[in-house]
Amino acid sequence: MLSPYRVLDLTDERGLLCGKILADLGADVLQVEPPTGNSARRIAPFYRDQPHADHGLFWWAYAANKRGITLDAARADGKALLERLIASAHFLIESGRPGEMAAMGLGYERLAEINPALIVVSITPFGQTGPYASYLASDLVGMGFGGFMYVTGDPDRAPLRVGFPHFYLHGAAAAASGAMIAHTQRVATGLGQHVDVSCQEAVARSLANSLAGYAIEGSVIVRQGAYRQMGGGAYMRITWPCRDGFVNFQFSGGASSGQSVNNFVRWMADEGMADEYLQSLDFKALGYGTVTKEMMDRIVPPVSRFLGERTKQQLFEAAIERRILLFPVATLGDILHDPQLEARGFFHQAPWPELDANPTLMGAFARMSATPLKAGGKPPRLGQHNIDVYVKELGLARADLCRLASAGVL
Repeated sequence: MLSPYRVLDLTDERGLLCGKILADLGADVLQVEPPTGNSARRIAPFYRDQPHADHGLFWWAYAANKRGITLDAARADGKALLERLIASAHFLIESGRPGEMAAMGLGYERLAEINPALIVVSITPFGQTGPYASYLASDLVGMGFGGFMYVTGDPDRAPLRVGFPHFYLHGAAAAASGAMIAHTQRVATGLGQHVDVSCQEAVARSLANSLAGYAIEGSVIVRQGAYRQMGGGAYMRITWPCRDGFVNFQFSGGASSGQSVNNFVRWMADEGMADEYLQSLDFKALGYGTVTKEMMDRIVPPVSRFLGERTKQQLFEAAIERRILLFPVATLGDILHDPQLEARGFFHQAPWPELDANPTLMGAFARMSATPLKAGGKPPRLGQHNIDVYVKELGLARADLCRLASAGVL
């Protein structure tokens, strides 16, 4: 889909996903690394627990389908080479601190001078401007500033971030979207632009009704653990333990969800576990977002007992049969052996001679009939495509390549 286009990816672990998405879409993404390697290569875990620059699973995930070159753009020779690459590129992605590119003489004005059609995508914690622009941010800091932590966790405990770092993934995904929007404008005008991505803003946009609820009606959505706060005093239970794990069951009123709960209550009765209070309620008539905490206090014990006696698979199969809004919370093992994913061939093994192994890789995030996406590609080894790019494309002599490598430029 993006096969005519080239992307220069200067990001580290904070922005790799943006280039990965464009690479999956078919763009020729050149991962530009310092001669010592991208810092993302050193992020654990490693394949077979063997620390190595080419064995990091984080690197595998976010550098797949890219080509790789080494370059120190802070050196004069390195900057000159980068400018030559910029002249024919279509996108440049970077995740340095605001002003870092400009300090090297490669601010947006200079980049646009070299290539007016270039789309420059900058991924930073808080954007290029504002009082926080120069602040550093770990995932913990970013998820806190983005508001995500305030609504994550149990109500009687401190706020939590989700287990896997998400702050920069939100920003990098937003950056890919921004790059495509800018590309649409370029197709119409021939001109590129600077896409300024704030990871804080990307996270804040993911909070669904939390920010909107406060802005519109002043309601504060707080941490509720297994519950979901629908408004000032309305709650919905969504996560429930069962015999071998957890299921998600939307326990609420309303036309569709209320009918689902009514079907669930009838199922309890059919299994000899009828509850008088539950049977006295018509959840369809209650309306969506009208179940109060007091009602939930009476509902949870009998429902928990019923679910706790059954497995995820038993509950899922019955939910399909009885039209109940319930589904299992899949573990990583469940996903790997999921019959739907198996039927579509989502996971596949790829020969990897360098490792003497056939690791299992994931497929593309979507299926395109006319322009299939790349899937299961390998990440580049350090400097793997230096000769292809510098010698075959830019015309450097191999002797020059060796000289630049010896000087620490490549």
